Amino acid sequence: MKIPFTKMHGLGNSYIFINVFDYAIKEEYLHDLAIAVADKDFGIGSDGLILIHPTDIADVGMRIFNNDGSEGKNCGNGLRCVAKFAYENNLVKKKQFTIETKAGNVVAEVHGDRTLINEVTVNMGKPHLLRETIPMEGAKGETVIAEPFTIGTEHLAVTTVSMGNPHAVFFVDEINEAPLTTLGPLIEKDARFPEGVNVEFIEKVNDKEIHFRVWERGSGVTQACGTGACASVVASVLNEKLAKGQEITVHLAGGDLYITWDEEDIVWMRGKAETTIEGIFYWEQNN
Repeated sequence: MKIPFTKMHGLGNSYIFINVFDYAIKEEYLHDLAIAVADKDFGIGSDGLILIHPTDIADVGMRIFNNDGSEGKNCGNGLRCVAKFAYENNLVKKKQFTIETKAGNVVAEVHGDRTLINEVTVNMGKPHLLRETIPMEGAKGETVIAEPFTIGTEHLAVTTVSMGNPHAVFFVDEINEAPLTTLGPLIEKDARFPEGVNVEFIEKVNDKEIHFRVWERGSGVTQACGTGACASVVASVLNEKLAKGQEITVHLAGGDLYITWDEEDIVWMRGKAETTIEGIFYWEQNN
C-alpha cells in the first residue's frame, strides 16, 4: 500500500498527517498504521498519526492516533498543524475556520499567506474542572486543586484539568529535576484515572512565564503538548501562581507557546506549526 503523507510538528511534537480528502484509509487499518508510521526504525518516526478529513459539522476534521495506536480526543499542536495544512492546501478558504475533534469543534485562525502559514491561534474553549469531567475517581462535583497524591513512596499534590483530554499537573521547584520518566508512566496509568492521563510538571519562572515538561498518555515523553500547556496555565491560575487574563509564555522542551485564560474562561493558544517532510509511505499491513 502506498500512502501519501506529510510530516509536521508543533514545537517538536510531530505527527504524520494523511489528507483523507484525497486518500481514504480503511477504519480497521488505523490502529496498526499509527504504530507503523510512528516507529523511528521501521517507519517514519513521529508521536502519532493525524487524519485530516471532510466533515459536515465543521470546515475540516481531524482524528488523532497516539504512537501506541490508541485514539485521542484533542491535540493542541496537532490542531495548529491541521490549520496550517488546511489553509496552505486550499481545503479551507477563510483564515478563520472551524476544526472538528473528538472533543468538539474549535476555532483556528492562521497568520501568514497561502504559501506559508507561520503561526496559528486556536480558541481551545473552556477548561473542564470537575473531577468527573477529567475523569478522576472520587466524589462528583468537586474540583481537584493541589490535592494530596501519593504514588509509590512519593507524596505529591495534583491539580487536574481537562482540555477535551485529561491532564494531571504537578508543580516542581526545578524543572530539570522533575521525575518525568520515573513517575510519568506510573501516573498515566494510575487507577485513579480510569481513562489514563497526561502528566505535566511545571516550574514557575515569574508572573508571566513557566517551564513545562510532559509525559503524554499513549506516547510518553514528547517535546511539546499544546493542550497540556493550556491545562498548565489554568492549573497555575487555580493555584494562585499566575493571574487570569494575561498571556503566559510556556517554555516547552521544543519551544514556546503563548497561552491566555481570559476573563470569559476561554483558553487561547498561539504558536508555530511547521512542515518537514512530504512523501509516500510504503506499508504492508497484516490484515
